[in-house]
Order: sequence, then C-alpha cells, then structure tokens
Amino acid sequence: MTAFRAYRIFEENGKSQGRFVELSLDDLAPGEVVIQAHYSSVNYKDALAATGAGKVIRRFPCVGGIDVSGVVASSADARFKAGDAVLVTGYDMGVAHDGGYAEYVRVPADWVVPLPVDLSLFEAMALGTAGFTAALAIYRLEQNELSPDKGKVLVTGATGGVGSLAIRMLAQLGYHVVALTGKGSAQEYLKSLGASEVLLRDSVDMNSSRPLEKALWAGALDGVGGNTLAWLARTVQQDGAIASYGNAGGVELHTTVFPFILRGVKLLGVDSAATAMPLRKKLWQRLAGDPSAGLRTGLRPHDFEQLAHTVPFAELDGVFPKMIAGETQGRTVVKIAGE
Repeated sequence: MTAFRAYRIFEENGKSQGRFVELSLDDLAPGEVVIQAHYSSVNYKDALAATGAGKVIRRFPCVGGIDVSGVVASSADARFKAGDAVLVTGYDMGVAHDGGYAEYVRVPADWVVPLPVDLSLFEAMALGTAGFTAALAIYRLEQNELSPDKGKVLVTGATGGVGSLAIRMLAQLGYHVVALTGKGSAQEYLKSLGASEVLLRDSVDMNSSRPLEKALWAGALDGVGGNTLAWLARTVQQDGAIASYGNAGGVELHTTVFPFILRGVKLLGVDSAATAMPLRKKLWQRLAGDPSAGLRTGLRPHDFEQLAHTVPFAELDGVFPKMIAGETQGRTVVKIAGE
C-alpha cells in the first residue's frame, strides 16, 4: 500500500505537538483489521491530546483520533471481510494506539463494531464517542430507576458534544431537560435541541459550604466535574442519580457523605472507552434506532445535520484550540474520504 496522510502527535520539548505526516501501514500500531477511514470526529479528549492541554497521550508518537468509521480494507480476522462498513470508538485509539485521524487505520479486531444497518458512516461519527457516552450515561441512569415521571434531569456542559446529544436523546425519551451552560448566547440553540429550561452557570452559587441544598433534580449527566459535580451532589433529589463522565471543570471533588447517606444519591461513573463489547453493540443498535436494543427507545437523533457540522481533514488542526477555548458547540465530524 502506498503512503497515506495522517495527523500524528509528537512529544517535542516536553510538549505535545500534532502535525500532518505521510505514513505507511508499517508505521501503524499492530492490529488484525485495516480500515479505510471515511470519517472521524473531534472530542474534547482529542483536543486535549493534540494541544497538550491535558496529559492524554500515553505513547508518542501517536496518530490522534479516538473515533473512526469506514470500510474494511483487509482483515486477518474471520469476523470481518474487505468491504464491511465498521466503526471504532474508545479503547486505546488515539491515546496509546494509532487512532482515527488517518486515511488508513489499523486496530485489533476485538475493538471493531459492525456498522448498524440503519446508520450511515457519517451518522456514526456525528454520534461517535460523544453519542456513545451520552447513551451509556442514560442507560446507567435508567438502570438506577430514572424515568421521565421522576422529575427534571440536568445536563451540564450542555453545548458540548456529549451534552448536546444527551439533551436531544433525553427530550426524545420524554424527560424535562434542564441545560446548564456558561454561554448566554446558546439559549436558543439548547432549546432547539429539546431543553425545557436553560440555567446559566453564573446564576448558580456552586461554592456553598452547605452539605445539602434544595433538592432539584431527579438525575443529572455531568461532563464538568469539580465544583459543578459537588453542587449536583448537594441538589439531587431523594434516590436520584448522577452520571459522571468528564472533568472539563476540574478533577477534584469536594463533598460530604450526606447526599449519599441522607438522600440516597447515587454517583455513577461512566467510562465509555472500556465498555465491554456486548453492551457496546447493544447501545450502538439503540443509537441506530433498533427498538429491541435497550430499556427504552428513542436515542437516535432525528436531525444529525443540526447536531453536527463537518470539516475537511485538512482543516482538523484549527478545531482543537477552539474546542479548548469553549468556542465550539455540538459535534465536529472530520471528513477523511467520501462514502
């Protein structure tokens, strides 16, 4: 196979630095399946890795991108054959194993998910890790008895990839969704996604020293962490639950045991990268709209074009600083080759 283009991240002078390079398959990490990439996406984790704003990369140099969708070019595993449409999200992609920002991607066969019949390669990346994380968070909350009749559900980091998709999915399931954001200009956008209310972060005192506050939420999906997650613990209703999947606002959590022992609040960790394959396939089927694939249906967004915008592969580098600065909203899909 001739050389192909890839966005590889290097460690230079103690800092992460990404750039486009020419590679061959021999340069890629090992795996049984070679995928001709059609699309990837940009997640907050990708932006942290490419800019060095977070210590994400565990092996240098490394092709970035924790998501990819495309067509199998070759396979040494009988489960896949040339021409199969597939997707990969999470695991060590773009972190310790060469990822999806390349025209060709090689991965272990155990990481590969067959593309659900009712999902296109573009739609798979409009969802990507963000959509899968939102679906997994909702699934965990449902396992802990969250339902629309229990009360309001708060989504933090509401304009981000996970937050935007979570709002749409929850609204489709019939929940009263409250979107928490620091962007006053995003209120119309968030309501168009299905948020019943928009709560501006500046209007909330998240630094209170009280161990418990007024109970407001039946459940919450949190990608911020830090003081925001501590505030959520103080304000969730009796027997409510919080799905935690991010740390955009800090990694430390300062709270007390009172929300957990006096209100029965449940703090649910959501790790989409390491989700076991049986559940992974089940959730992707549910995201594709298969009603037999989950506890409740309705996770497939009906308007991918509103939720995601596409950038050419050549313009990938410009997305990362904007995402770190909080200047993006929704999902960014990277078009590597046409379907």
